[in-house]
Amino acid sequence: MNKNQKIMERIVSDQNEKQWGMAVHLAALATLIGIPLGNVIGPLIIYMIKKDEFEFVAHQGKEVLNFQITWTLILILSAILIIVGIGVLMLIGFGIAWLVLVIVGAVSASNGQYYKYPMTIRFIN
Repeated sequence: MNKNQKIMERIVSDQNEKQWGMAVHLAALATLIGIPLGNVIGPLIIYMIKKDEFEFVAHQGKEVLNFQITWTLILILSAILIIVGIGVLMLIGFGIAWLVLVIVGAVSASNGQYYKYPMTIRFIN
């Protein structure tokens, strides 16, 4: 069992740490209120402020940033593919999947569980 697996099995019990872990996931929703790239900027701000204070936030922050960068690229590709007609369906499908995964990540973090997003390129280790 490697170090990452051991970390992900740990359940966080500190309420403050869990709240910040949840906040780093929910900060991605900033994009829904019209902030350009808010899905990346929101989590990045919380990650930068709290990463040294809470191990859970540091881990989940990297996870969220990797997910948000990956899915930003997917959504840009989908927008480009509108030209050939399939992009609209991709935007709708990926948009719904993005929202559901962010909510699942936030709920997991609020329960003190480490969450690993599926279909994510690991840009930040």
